[in-house]
Amino acid sequence: MTLVNNRWQDGRKTLVVGAGKSGIAAARALARLGASVTLCDTKTLEDLPCRKELEAAGITLYGGGYPSIRENGFREVVMSPGVPLTTPPAQEAQEQGVTVTGELEIAYLLSQAPFIAVTGTNGKTTTTSLVGAILQEAGWAPLVGGNIGQPLVEEVEELAGDRWVVAEVSSFQLETTDQFHPRASLILNITPDHLDRHGAMENYRAIKARIFRNQGGDGDITVLNYDDPLVRTLAEECRGRILFFSRREKLEQGAYVDEGMIRFAGPQGDLSVVAIDDLQIKGAHNVENALAACAATVGLGIEPAVAAKAMIAFQPVEHRMEPAGTVAGVDYVNDSKGTNPDASIKAIESYNKPVILIAGGKNKGSDFAELAQIIKQRVKAVVLVGQAAPILERALRQAGVDRITGVRDFADTVPAAAAMAEPGDVVLLSPACASLDMFPNYEVRGQVFKDLVRQMETKAGRQQSR
Repeated sequence: MTLVNNRWQDGRKTLVVGAGKSGIAAARALARLGASVTLCDTKTLEDLPCRKELEAAGITLYGGGYPSIRENGFREVVMSPGVPLTTPPAQEAQEQGVTVTGELEIAYLLSQAPFIAVTGTNGKTTTTSLVGAILQEAGWAPLVGGNIGQPLVEEVEELAGDRWVVAEVSSFQLETTDQFHPRASLILNITPDHLDRHGAMENYRAIKARIFRNQGGDGDITVLNYDDPLVRTLAEECRGRILFFSRREKLEQGAYVDEGMIRFAGPQGDLSVVAIDDLQIKGAHNVENALAACAATVGLGIEPAVAAKAMIAFQPVEHRMEPAGTVAGVDYVNDSKGTNPDASIKAIESYNKPVILIAGGKNKGSDFAELAQIIKQRVKAVVLVGQAAPILERALRQAGVDRITGVRDFADTVPAAAAMAEPGDVVLLSPACASLDMFPNYEVRGQVFKDLVRQMETKAGRQQSR
């Protein structure tokens, strides 16, 4: 979509709430467009590394709280994804009839290139990256971003209309969309997550459904997981062309598995795409991610052979079932992005060998009962850390799991797991929790895990060389 009317060009007073990566990017973009921008945060802004640059761009900084919407005459409030809509500026703006929006919406309005948007509780990063890889192989020159990488608002203005944006989209970002209209939208799954913010599954489902609410034009497609009962019900609300994907059922329209092959059924017939065994991303959940990417890209007109070539070459994304090293015959796997119980269940179920699980962190209102049952059935031992450790331990004890080791610091997790591991085992970091009690994000947590494994590898190498 081309920005027909720049509503910010005449100094529109705009408050950006949250001085994280997304908020800073939105503030910069709006200032370039001509808005009078104030960037606020509950934390002090004096320590912002780019403070001078922001002030030089004409952005007013406000730290230690929120300025009044009415008293300052703000005509628009831009919420960072990590800041809930229950905070005072969002509430006051809604009461005053002031526009509340977000960085994703602004990026969409600025972009001439069409969007492919990917959401779901789990699998977003892998699927988004895989869709981008397929588009790259097809010569469609995609920009991949959104909830991963750089905020889109920093880059979309430079894109020509013949390019594509592939966006990982979270529920936090979808909350503040209005005109957002992707050409293709993908909903991978909906399982309990972020209920500390969204309150109930009905609310969470409704927010995810915002991804396709403006679809319905020629060429629009909505890709849904047929195997997820909650996602399947969304088909009743879609106005675009629906393509399902399924790991369990043969489909008349969409991507499915048959005798170890991913196939696509569409107007050109029922086509063989790629063998599951040829994929470098492993596990049932990654088959689903590949199916979703196949449905979207082949559904948009990319040749199956082109999609297959990209899918075969695609490597696991960082922090999602990422091999981190092997020490003394034990494999270490970084699944730091597994921030909810369902993600951790899928990770555990990917292995047919003994697993020692490292879990814990900040609970997001999750119920750990189902995870505890899977751990009882398939996990050799558990190392717990972080704020949620007592809650997790209680669920595990109730399920009959007794081989549990609690540690105070994250630095102790890998040594504790290694002490229980034997050759042929897997030590899996899949926390089922957010990282914010100990780290600024899951990426830092995953990097620390990899560093700890690397330290063990180095130590083991020195011992062997003696």
